[in-house]
Amino acid sequence: MTAPVRSGIPDARKQLASLPLAVVLLAPGMRIATANPLAEQFFGQGTRLLARHAFTDIVSFADPRMIERLADAEAPLSLREADIVVRGLGARSVDITTAPVADCPGWQLMTIQDNAAFEALGEDSGGSDNLFLRGPEILAHEIRNPLAGIRGAAQLVARKLNDKDRALTDLITAEVDRVAGLIERMQMLSGRTVPPVIACNLHEIVRRAIAVIEAGSPQGQPRIAIREEFDPSLPPVLGEPYGLVQVLLNLLANAREACAAQTDGSIEVRTRFSSGLQLQAAEDRAPVRLPIEIRISDNGPGVPASMREHLFEPFVTSKKSGHGLGLAVVRKLVRDMNGRISHERDEAMGLTHFRIHLPMARERRRANRIEESVA
Repeated sequence: MTAPVRSGIPDARKQLASLPLAVVLLAPGMRIATANPLAEQFFGQGTRLLARHAFTDIVSFADPRMIERLADAEAPLSLREADIVVRGLGARSVDITTAPVADCPGWQLMTIQDNAAFEALGEDSGGSDNLFLRGPEILAHEIRNPLAGIRGAAQLVARKLNDKDRALTDLITAEVDRVAGLIERMQMLSGRTVPPVIACNLHEIVRRAIAVIEAGSPQGQPRIAIREEFDPSLPPVLGEPYGLVQVLLNLLANAREACAAQTDGSIEVRTRFSSGLQLQAAEDRAPVRLPIEIRISDNGPGVPASMREHLFEPFVTSKKSGHGLGLAVVRKLVRDMNGRISHERDEAMGLTHFRIHLPMARERRRANRIEESVA
């Protein structure tokens, strides 16, 4: 039998970096030797910092007996829905597996799956989403008429303003067009038709959403500054511009409400490249990588812990006057772009994070090449 050709096969480090699980290599004494990118994201710090600690310095278990079981480096272990606390990041429910490394006494390979993040990234039929998205289809005719009136009024006012003040009327006109487009989109969604995605400049979209939020700050309330931390090297993302603006508007509006009672309210929007995350497509399609991350953070009190696992479900809300549809719509819009969204509460720092992961524009070209080669 001919031996398999080894040339061109990715090395072990690249293979670990591509796994959709957090992977940690533990040295004797449960000291962290190295971690793949998803593990770095899970712990909120890079390998260099992680390697200074033992696993038990960073993670504590609700059941202390779990540490004793993990300490037996020669026995494989599988823990389901283990309740842990990650230092600086708060409580998590995770699945953990460990296995001894062959011919290396005391060494273990550990995988960690964050159940809340996995559910947020997982697939579903979308049936429940479509039930409540049919409302815009019914109301579309009634909404379009006042929208047309608002747009016309803004254009009339613009004729009487100077160039500097006309920017606000231009913003009104653009937002009316965006809302009208969203109504059409939601009609399409109720028919299970997903609008096409295109290459988008992510930072232009983020700044557009921030401009809308800042222009609509409630009168009499202190304006909460939105801090930007952008990676200028990011390539175009594959998305739908109107949908992305709507997603960011919802998240920024929620962050602003959460900070309203804070004397030092703070909101941050960060973009970065986050390797290792990928979406498993249908069996006949190649996985889609989601390396572009947008993180919206605020220092508000966050939602009650009991609601966090159901945050993206319809009719779940902590607001007295809310309907619980905003985040459900956000998840639907993000998924229509082959993206994923997750929520995280950092109790130690007092921060709430929403992370959106999107594919790069070149992922579409790569998928097209694969389909063409199969055909």
